[in-house]
Amino acid sequence: MPLSARARIEVYLPDHFSLPSQELLIAFNQEFTHTFGGATLWRGLDGSYLAQNGQMVRDRINLLYTDTPFSLEENAEELSSYMAKLRQAVLDALQEEAVLVVALPVYHAEGLP
Repeated sequence: MPLSARARIEVYLPDHFSLPSQELLIAFNQEFTHTFGGATLWRGLDGSYLAQNGQMVRDRINLLYTDTPFSLEENAEELSSYMAKLRQAVLDALQEEAVLVVALPVYHAEGLP
Protein backbone atom coordinates (compact mmCIF):
# COMPACT_ATOMS: atom_id res chain seq x y z
CA MET A 1 0.00 0.00 0.00
CA PRO A 2 1.60 3.33 -1.02
CA LEU A 3 2.24 6.03 1.55
CA SER A 4 1.51 9.71 1.05
CA ALA A 5 3.71 12.27 2.83
CA ARG A 6 1.75 15.00 4.61
CA ALA A 7 2.50 17.84 6.99
CA ARG A 8 0.73 17.78 10.35
CA ILE A 9 0.22 21.10 12.13
CA GLU A 10 -0.27 21.03 15.90
CA VAL A 11 -1.28 23.94 18.10
CA TYR A 12 -0.99 23.64 21.87
CA LEU A 13 -3.57 25.90 23.52
CA PRO A 14 -4.24 26.58 27.20
CA ASP A 15 -7.18 24.62 28.61
CA HIS A 16 -8.97 27.62 30.09
CA PHE A 17 -12.70 28.24 30.30
CA SER A 18 -12.25 31.92 29.49
CA LEU A 19 -14.22 33.28 26.56
CA PRO A 20 -11.09 34.28 24.56
CA SER A 21 -9.62 30.77 24.94
CA GLN A 22 -12.85 29.08 23.89
CA GLU A 23 -13.35 31.45 20.94
CA LEU A 24 -9.77 30.85 19.74
CA LEU A 25 -10.21 27.08 19.97
CA ILE A 26 -13.42 27.28 17.95
CA ALA A 27 -11.83 29.61 15.38
CA PHE A 28 -8.78 27.36 14.90
CA ASN A 29 -10.98 24.26 14.65
CA GLN A 30 -13.06 25.95 11.94
CA GLU A 31 -9.92 27.21 10.15
CA PHE A 32 -8.36 23.74 10.06
CA THR A 33 -11.61 22.05 9.03
CA HIS A 34 -12.35 24.47 6.19
CA THR A 35 -8.75 24.80 4.99
CA PHE A 36 -7.53 21.21 5.33
CA GLY A 37 -10.70 19.13 5.59
CA GLY A 38 -10.70 18.32 9.30
CA ALA A 39 -9.16 18.70 12.73
CA THR A 40 -8.70 16.62 15.87
CA LEU A 41 -8.87 17.99 19.41
CA TRP A 42 -7.37 16.38 22.51
CA ARG A 43 -8.67 18.16 25.59
CA GLY A 44 -7.30 18.37 29.10
CA LEU A 45 -3.70 17.25 28.63
CA ASP A 46 -1.25 17.84 31.45
CA GLY A 47 1.86 19.79 30.54
CA SER A 48 4.57 21.94 32.01
CA TYR A 49 7.07 24.52 30.83
CA LEU A 50 9.89 26.59 32.23
CA ALA A 51 8.72 30.18 32.68
CA GLN A 52 10.91 33.17 31.88
CA ASN A 53 11.53 33.63 35.61
CA GLY A 54 12.95 30.08 35.82
CA GLN A 55 9.97 28.55 37.62
CA MET A 56 8.37 25.36 36.39
CA VAL A 57 4.73 25.99 35.49
CA ARG A 58 2.22 23.12 35.35
CA ASP A 59 -0.35 23.76 32.71
CA ARG A 60 -3.48 22.10 31.33
CA ILE A 61 -3.52 22.24 27.54
CA ASN A 62 -5.62 21.30 24.55
CA LEU A 63 -3.93 19.93 21.45
CA LEU A 64 -5.59 20.77 18.15
CA TYR A 65 -4.09 19.29 15.01
CA THR A 66 -4.72 18.81 11.32
CA ASP A 67 -3.04 16.99 8.48
CA THR A 68 -2.46 19.07 5.38
CA PRO A 69 -2.68 17.61 1.86
CA PHE A 70 0.97 18.38 1.05
CA SER A 71 4.42 17.37 2.29
CA LEU A 72 6.38 19.31 4.86
CA GLU A 73 9.66 19.17 2.95
CA GLU A 74 8.25 20.59 -0.29
CA ASN A 75 6.23 23.34 1.41
CA ALA A 76 8.37 24.35 4.39
CA GLU A 77 8.40 28.08 3.62
CA GLU A 78 4.61 28.34 3.19
CA LEU A 79 3.99 26.24 6.29
CA SER A 80 6.41 28.33 8.32
CA SER A 81 4.56 31.50 7.36
CA TYR A 82 1.16 29.95 8.12
CA MET A 83 2.37 28.67 11.50
CA ALA A 84 3.81 32.08 12.42
CA LYS A 85 0.35 33.58 11.78
CA LEU A 86 -1.27 30.93 13.98
CA ARG A 87 1.22 31.61 16.77
CA GLN A 88 0.71 35.37 16.52
CA ALA A 89 -3.07 34.89 16.69
CA VAL A 90 -2.66 33.03 19.99
CA LEU A 91 -0.35 35.72 21.37
CA ASP A 92 -2.79 38.46 20.30
CA ALA A 93 -5.85 36.72 21.77
CA LEU A 94 -4.45 35.36 25.02
CA GLN A 95 -2.10 36.47 27.77
CA GLU A 96 0.33 33.59 27.30
CA GLU A 97 4.06 33.57 27.94
CA ALA A 98 4.72 30.48 25.81
CA VAL A 99 2.95 29.31 22.65
CA LEU A 100 3.84 26.11 20.81
CA VAL A 101 2.92 25.52 17.17
CA VAL A 102 4.50 22.46 15.57
CA ALA A 103 4.79 20.92 12.11
CA LEU A 104 5.88 17.35 11.57
CA PRO A 105 5.81 14.86 8.71
CA VAL A 106 3.22 12.09 8.79
CA TYR A 107 2.50 9.38 6.26
CA HIS A 108 -1.01 8.34 5.25
CA ALA A 109 -1.79 4.95 3.71
CA GLU A 110 -3.34 5.52 0.30
CA GLY A 111 -5.48 3.29 -1.89
CA LEU A 112 -7.17 -0.04 -1.26
CA PRO A 113 -5.35 -3.15 -0.06
